[in-house]
Amino acid sequence: MARNKDNTPNITKLGNQGTIYEDHYNPKVLETFDNLHPDNEYLVTFDCPEFTALCPITGQPDFGRIVISYIPRVRMVESKSLKLYLFSFRNQGDFHEDCVNIIMKDLVALMDPKYLEVTGYFNARGGISIVPFANYGDDDHQELVRQRMLNSFKNRL
Repeated sequence: MARNKDNTPNITKLGNQGTIYEDHYNPKVLETFDNLHPDNEYLVTFDCPEFTALCPITGQPDFGRIVISYIPRVRMVESKSLKLYLFSFRNQGDFHEDCVNIIMKDLVALMDPKYLEVTGYFNARGGISIVPFANYGDDDHQELVRQRMLNSFKNRL
């Protein structure tokens, strides 16, 4: 089945010339489409090298890279809506760890994936960079959850 506007009615952001760029956290901009290959277990990765949020205490901007990887089930996140969602953190006051966990939880609630992980590679501030990692897996992917968390520790040591 080829995709087109008729069989993707939930996609309203992609191709829309009147796009509104939210500047405060808004998970409602996220959109999904059907996974046409639910019988295949495969990985989808998004790399957002220009993520921005604000320090909730100082109001100073924090810059980083967000990497999201997931194994889809039935629903998949549409990339432009994901870009708009990530952009909506621009004036959000949250710590790096909060941003990564919020993104993970919002995407799990949106898609119900088999597995999902979010890593934030934040630029150094005050001489320290922070790399939070959060992941989720359904019952069949708990071993992957444990292995990826363990690998995350190993890669940081």
